[in-house]
Amino acid sequence: MLLKKIILTVLLFAPILLWSQLGNSRRVPSYFGVYGKAVIPGSLTGSSILTVSKDGISNTLTQELGYSFGASVRAGITKLIAFETGINFTQRNFNINISLVDSNLSAKNTIGFIQYDIPLNGLIYIQMTKKWYLNASLGAAIGFKPTDVGVINLPGGPHTFYSSGFVKNKTSIDINGNFGIEYRTKKSGFFNLGGSVRIPTSPLFQYVAVYRNQGYRTAVAGDVNGSYITLDLKYFLPSKRGGPSNLPRGPIE
Repeated sequence: MLLKKIILTVLLFAPILLWSQLGNSRRVPSYFGVYGKAVIPGSLTGSSILTVSKDGISNTLTQELGYSFGASVRAGITKLIAFETGINFTQRNFNINISLVDSNLSAKNTIGFIQYDIPLNGLIYIQMTKKWYLNASLGAAIGFKPTDVGVINLPGGPHTFYSSGFVKNKTSIDINGNFGIEYRTKKSGFFNLGGSVRIPTSPLFQYVAVYRNQGYRTAVAGDVNGSYITLDLKYFLPSKRGGPSNLPRGPIE
């Protein structure tokens, strides 16, 4: 528990500390922002449906819409190149459908899975007009999956279904990319609309389904693909460049 708290504290405050150090750059400004994302399952980055069966029991796990939000730090390198990082929270949602092949017995349920991550992206701008920019980024994301998940179905009588998601590795590294269009103002900040893709290098978790009926027990398992695409909305605060203080000098200065 102590290690988890330390990791979460570092993940939360690292982007803010980085922004405070880089935000006073006189040549290339840095920006702090917030964002929200709609997590969309699809077949572009891998199957969003997992079906496993054994001994007459069939289980289907289907990824549904989820959401993600977080804070972002964009550190300027040149006027058209930047480094972007932050802290991100993602909620995945799955539907579970279970059935016994040779009977009318079936069950449905839902399961949620959360993940924190730090994206590390290189970002390139393409200036279209004075205020409109296109941008694209590519990089990796260091993920942290804090806990296993599970639900139980009692369809009636002695029958019981257990559905669990077991995390094999608490940390992971994913490949992520982003494309967006951005409107910039000096006083109100930047407004960005775009999309992202996330491709994991390892399974999100292992799905295990167990069926019990009195003394009988059978189990089946499969790895869940954690890839997804998102629709993104970002906002970056206007840059406050460092400069001489306008405060009056004190009596000892």
